Formats: sequence, C-alpha cells, structure tokens
Amino acid sequence: MKNFLIIWAGELISNIGSGMTAFALAIYVYQLTGSVTYVSLITLFAYMPTVLLSPFGGILADRYDRRILMICGDTLSGFGLLYILLSIKFGHGGMIPIFVGITLNSIFVALMEPAYRATISDLLTEAEYAKASGMVQIAYNAKYLISPAIAGIVLSVSDISLVLILDISTFIITVFAVAIARKEIQKPIKKEVHSGIFKELREGFQLIKEKKEVKSLILIMTLVCFFIGFIQTLTAPMILVLSNAKIVGYIESICAVGMVVGSVVIGIFGIKNNQYWRVLFLAAIFCGLFMTFAGLKTNLIFISAALFLFFLTLPFINTCAEVLLRVSIPNNLQGRIWGLVSLLTQGGMIIAYGSCGVIADVVFEPMFRQSGLLNQSIGKIIGTGEGRGIAFMLILAGLGMIIAMGFLKRIIVFGNLKE
Repeated sequence: MKNFLIIWAGELISNIGSGMTAFALAIYVYQLTGSVTYVSLITLFAYMPTVLLSPFGGILADRYDRRILMICGDTLSGFGLLYILLSIKFGHGGMIPIFVGITLNSIFVALMEPAYRATISDLLTEAEYAKASGMVQIAYNAKYLISPAIAGIVLSVSDISLVLILDISTFIITVFAVAIARKEIQKPIKKEVHSGIFKELREGFQLIKEKKEVKSLILIMTLVCFFIGFIQTLTAPMILVLSNAKIVGYIESICAVGMVVGSVVIGIFGIKNNQYWRVLFLAAIFCGLFMTFAGLKTNLIFISAALFLFFLTLPFINTCAEVLLRVSIPNNLQGRIWGLVSLLTQGGMIIAYGSCGVIADVVFEPMFRQSGLLNQSIGKIIGTGEGRGIAFMLILAGLGMIIAMGFLKRIIVFGNLKE
C-alpha cells in the first residue's frame, strides 16, 4: 500500500496541474472568442487522442515496463503545454497553437493512463481495490475540486502563462514519485514472440464480448459519459455569463467537494459486494436529476447546490463500475482491457464534446434570445438571454440520463432473471 500511496500522491499533484490548465484554457478561449463551440473543441482535443489511443497504450502496459511508460507519458505530455506557453508568450496566439499543444499533451497521456490503472493491480490485493478506487477518484477529481479555485485566483492576479508554468512543473513531481515506487511495479512477463498489436486488441474485444457483465457496464458508462460530457463543457460558459472567472473557479471547486464527500463515504462505509449494480443505477439516476436542477435557475447558490449534489453521485458510479470491471478482468490483461474500456466508454464524451458547443451556439442559445422560439414559453420558467440555451441543454441531458438509466436497469435486471 505504501508504494501505491507514493504514486497516488504524484498523480494527485499532476491532476491538480492538469485541472488548472483545463479551467484556465476554457476561460481564456471563451473570453477571447465568446464561442461555446471553441470551448467544446478545446475539451475535444484534450480528450480525443487519449481515448482513441488508450487501447494501444493498454497493450504497451501489458507488454512493456509500466514504470517507463508512466515516466515517458508524463514527461512528454509536458511538451504540448510548453508549446502553448511559448506561442502565447511570443505572440503566436489564436486557436491553432492551443489545439496543437493540447493534442500533443493528450497523445502522450495515452501512454500513461492504462499503465497507471494496471499498476494498481500490481501494488494491491483484491480486497484493497474498492478502497484504492475511492482514493484514485479523489486524485482524479482533484482537477475539479482544487484546480478551478487555484486557477481562478492565479488568473485574477496573473494570466494563463503562469497556470501553464505551474502545470508543467507538476510533471517533475509525478516522475519522481514513479521512480521511488519503481521496484514494486510489475515488469512485463517476457515472451519469446509477441503477437501483433491488432491481434491483442482482438483478444481484448473477444474477452469483452464473452463477458455479459462487462458489456453491460460498458454500455451504461458510455451513456453516463455522454451526458456528463455536456455538463463538463457547458457549466463554465453558463456560469461565466452570471459572474467572472474567479467566481466560476470558486463555484466549481466548492461544487466538486461533493466528489470528496462521496469518496469519503465510500472509503468509510464501503459498498456491499451484492449491491454494486443497485448502487450504480441509483447513483446514475440521481446524477441526471441534479444535472436537470442545475439548468433550472440563474441563482448561483441554487446552481452550486445542484452541481454539488451532481458531483456527489459520481464516486458511487465510478467505484461500482470500476470494481465490477476489475474483478472480471485477469491481471495479465488489465492494461489492454482498461484501454479498450476507456475507448468505448469515453467515446460518449467525445461525441458530447464535439457536438454540444455547436448545438449550443447554433440551436439552443438563439431560442432564448429576444423573439427566440422558446423565449416566451420555456424562457419564462428558466430565464432568457445569454446562457439560458446552455441551461436548457443541461436540463435535457439530465432528463435523458434518467430515462436511459431507468430503461437499461429494466432490461439488464429482466435479462438476468430470464437467465
């Protein structure tokens, strides 16, 4: 457990830096362009390469030294941020350098993420998985909990350049943490001949195909990720209309305390082995409900409370899904399976990131402007003007999640009873 905690601490610090950059870039781009589409594209370029390449990163995690992969992934991903920093500093601004830098950063993160997940299985016993899952989520969620407040403060006294410098410096700490714990991380089992990468991917897909629980979990998490992608992209522009960057940072950080509360509850009380499916569906349904509440009012306290409760449900969803998947996957296949799972489930987020900005700018925002289609109907309930089309999209996304989870719960439970 000691070596896991060392690597976990390094990832915690790295995630704080990454979250600061993500928040600062969203604010920077929205203030520069006034376009939700560009904000969603930034998020898309930040995630899409990692998601698409994660299966190959997973195979590398099974095939090669996971320590080296984590160190290389963290180190090389910093060059993308350095490119953005230099472009801003030397006056080569605009959107293209940001797109290129974020994409480079994301490509190399694809090397690190599957290796990090597979390393958890190297360092812990099966009995420690649920507890470790809660801690992993705390580290991951630090980018939502701590990062926005810190980035908001930094942006109020400096600019995005300082945020990028701080993020780049966190990679040094992460590499150092992996180097300390390197002796306990499993080396790949030597094989005389490696099968081809695509053959190994097919083997991973075959394993997923043979396991009904894994297929069900992937379907559920793909839909959850799709709907969550809306709130991740649209929340900052919606709140920024009502306040400023510093306030947005505070609100996002305060709301993300919900994830810590959820993770702490799981860490203290745990979840009974026979309750993972039930808790997963209930948490997803409440997640959709609170997402709907977030779009109903323009009152910042009401929005903050709804988002706090939204984030509270996420650790329960993630922990249940992760434990159910982890106990279904052989350790020697953990890397490639986690890579494939990331590709399939986070594909939902990619679709959301690529579409919700354009939909907001072209379809829903105009509907709530003066003389807009919904200005005198739904607009009387949720408000009109800039940002209310985004709010209506959150309401629709939340309702969509509730309906989808209720439908899937009935199908999966009925299928199990039939068997």
